[in-house]
Amino acid sequence: MAAAYSSCHSRWRRLLVWLLGGLAVSSLALVGVGALFFSGPYRTPTTLPRQPVIDLHVHTAGIGAGDSGCFISRELERSWKFNLYLKAFGTTREELAAKGDASLIGRIAAEVAGSTHVTHAVVLAMDGAVNAAGELDRTATEIHVPNEFVAREVARHTHLLFGASVNPYRKDALARLDWCATNGAVLVKWIPSLMHIDPADERLVPFYERLKHHQLPLLTHAGQERSFTHADDRLADPERLRLPLRLGVTIIAAHIASTGENEGERDTDRLAKLMAEFPNLYSEISSLTQANKLGYLKEALTRPEFEGRLCYGSDFPLSNTALVSPWLFRLNLTGEQLSRLSALANPWDRDVALKQALGVPDTVFARTETLLAPRLANRQSRRE
Repeated sequence: MAAAYSSCHSRWRRLLVWLLGGLAVSSLALVGVGALFFSGPYRTPTTLPRQPVIDLHVHTAGIGAGDSGCFISRELERSWKFNLYLKAFGTTREELAAKGDASLIGRIAAEVAGSTHVTHAVVLAMDGAVNAAGELDRTATEIHVPNEFVAREVARHTHLLFGASVNPYRKDALARLDWCATNGAVLVKWIPSLMHIDPADERLVPFYERLKHHQLPLLTHAGQERSFTHADDRLADPERLRLPLRLGVTIIAAHIASTGENEGERDTDRLAKLMAEFPNLYSEISSLTQANKLGYLKEALTRPEFEGRLCYGSDFPLSNTALVSPWLFRLNLTGEQLSRLSALANPWDRDVALKQALGVPDTVFARTETLLAPRLANRQSRRE
């Protein structure tokens, strides 16, 4: 009996030693796995350009506090995403109700003013869906941020620019577009899958012609949309952009059409093919460092179709959430880089520094100013 016990005890001791040894080896392996599979940045990093770095993709929102005219759907407000966005903005429901929706734009302005790298941010209005009468349909709208509200608030801040949003199916769409151009808009933003816009609709030709007249680029979401509670991703198919491209509108298809698919083909591949046909087509790199889009920034920086066609955007507030972390890129960045980037408090400095370290070239950071140059010049002349 004693011999049997001794034998059993010996086996358990050997097993324990084996397990502890295995854990030690595993720990060493985890420490060294980064070095073993380290591949470095996607491209050789360059210094930032001397000219201003403009973020063309910054969101704001609101609940109607302070007579902003903003609103979000009940589905979105009840969603876990709403609390995530509030935290990313650095506010709470109670504070928003007390200080008003304009406080979010004030927070954005303060962060951009404190950034070492970003000089200006385009704050985006967001029009809603419209009904058959060409009027705003609140029941079908997920988020609404009026142009008048954004134009008024960004005018209070030196570092902010007005990004307009007009649903072209509104009965007074052209008049609204004219108003936005007169009041300093530097681009027009669409999310077709939320706003129920078909970019290929021939009825939109007058709207596209008016965009050209005002030299307003169209920043339009392309690819899958999952930041809200519902979306019709068919409307964000890059192929639907052929009409405005053929008419000569400057199009910026957001996020290189990441994560979407139409007709059995990746939306990013569909966008890349269009690049070869239309020199007035661009894209941008906002959201491409998110956990759900790993690999897309590398694709944007290494596919020849996107060379010379990318510009800088952050997609704030998503860029200020746990979806984006330097530690997602342990095989591309050194331990020193990871620690340094994680320690950056300013969300814009952190976003720019991460993308620069991964190899986003200076030309991408500079291209936003080039694309918006006609509108920036118009804005400056109005101020003078």
